[in-house]
Amino acid sequence: MAPDRATAAEPFFEPPPPRERRTTPPLWFWLLVIVVGVLNVGAQWPDLLDHAFAKIVLAASVFIVLMALLIWLAFGSDYSLALRIAPLVVVLGVMALAAATMRIERVAGELGPEFRWRWAKHPDQLLPAVNASSLASVPLDQTTEHDFPQFLGPHRSAAVDDVRLGRDWKTPPRKLWSAPIGAGHSGFAIVNGYGVTMEQRDIDELITCYDIVTGDLKWSHATNNRHSSILGGTGPRSTPTIDEGKVYALGATGILNCLDGRNGKQLWSKDLMKECGTNAEEESNAVYWGRAGSPLVVDDLVIVPGGGPANGPWISLLAYDKTTGKLMWQAGSHQISYSSPALAVLGTVRQVLIVNQDNISAHDPRTGEILWERAWPGSSTSSANSSQVVSVGGDRCFVSKGYTGGSSLFAVKRDEKGNWSTETLWHNSRLLLTKFTNVVIRSGFVYGLSDGILECVELETGKRRWKEGRYGHGQILRVGDLLLVSTELGEIVLLELSSDGRRELGQFQALEGQTWNNPSLFGRYLLVRNSDEAACYELPLERPGK
Repeated sequence: MAPDRATAAEPFFEPPPPRERRTTPPLWFWLLVIVVGVLNVGAQWPDLLDHAFAKIVLAASVFIVLMALLIWLAFGSDYSLALRIAPLVVVLGVMALAAATMRIERVAGELGPEFRWRWAKHPDQLLPAVNASSLASVPLDQTTEHDFPQFLGPHRSAAVDDVRLGRDWKTPPRKLWSAPIGAGHSGFAIVNGYGVTMEQRDIDELITCYDIVTGDLKWSHATNNRHSSILGGTGPRSTPTIDEGKVYALGATGILNCLDGRNGKQLWSKDLMKECGTNAEEESNAVYWGRAGSPLVVDDLVIVPGGGPANGPWISLLAYDKTTGKLMWQAGSHQISYSSPALAVLGTVRQVLIVNQDNISAHDPRTGEILWERAWPGSSTSSANSSQVVSVGGDRCFVSKGYTGGSSLFAVKRDEKGNWSTETLWHNSRLLLTKFTNVVIRSGFVYGLSDGILECVELETGKRRWKEGRYGHGQILRVGDLLLVSTELGEIVLLELSSDGRRELGQFQALEGQTWNNPSLFGRYLLVRNSDEAACYELPLERPGK
């Protein structure tokens, strides 16, 4: 029988219904947006994460979401070929072009990058060479009551108590001079009106001496050496120490120099990498941001952090005869951090305190013998310890750090047999996150830049009194009952030290650009600098009778 015509014309299967055009991102994309959004809400939560890390999370989230959208558009959508591929090609092309033509010159304290053309010279390489033939004799062996002879001032405490500043800055402080300077994070040590700092000019790591009133360069000493890293920038990090007419300065790669303060002539020099059995490659892996410890002079010794290879063995401190450079002792077995040794009296006993990579130790200044140690977690390649441990009276010490490390108050005790121990009085991982700055203490309160925001904390209890005013990762200096804040953007802000709240009295723009260097004060003269510029300002003093 012949098949029915209508039946024969029917297809063997039913065609699928027309597919809906894919013109909006699918469910997985919106789930991704929700997930990264939740992550960013958590990352931005106050005091939960380091503020720089929170910004990295935000930037990475935006990048991930953008790339996911472009990939879906190119390979998952139903738009025309040109509309699908063009955005991805353009974005990848711009990224490739930027990578080929731009470099990161340096980053801010919260890791915001500063870009330059790859072929452009670094700013310090454009500075003229220092002419060492026109040197004058400088009386650094003569001292005054206003001297600021080392890192953080007369007592290495970021405090000056012999000056009473005026509080009226309606007329901004007068600039005496400003001038280009080589790169580096060194501050000024000032004696008898002369400031000594360290700076990088092209291939030379310099120790330089300036007249602070005129800005004239008086002498310089050069070491053929250059340290640079993307996150840390270029140049030396530590501040020189002036003692009995001599200058002691430690470079970023461990060259310790003793100079005649009159003319900058080298009296002796030590290569700490050789002393500690390491080399430039190992040093970079172990202390990535460069040595930042400022020399400490105690009696007849100059004491500096030691170091060693990435995996040890390590030397925490080295002590040299300050006149001859002879090694007198070495002590400790922990890798160095970016902190500096300091002298303190605890339990009537003088001791040198140092924050190492992952602990705090105290040493007999005569022999280097370890008196006590306590853990203080950190890594000199990531969550670095940079802030000082501070003796706060009696048998107690305060210490702080960034990277969510927080702060602690602890007591140091010695039993009848002479054995030392420490006891934590309080610790709070959300207080005084001093990334690479230090605190000041007055009238039972601790003040500091906590992840870039000024904060006040009760010393006895660890209770926060207030936290306000974002100044960035700058530096602070207490002057009597006032506070000078050098902001990361180069402003100088004058505040009243008050536990009741932030009270700004005045401010002015002192420098341009990123400023991490500590300010120095000699009487009424404020000396400031960064990696591009140095300047001196005459600050108003309090009127007699007030």
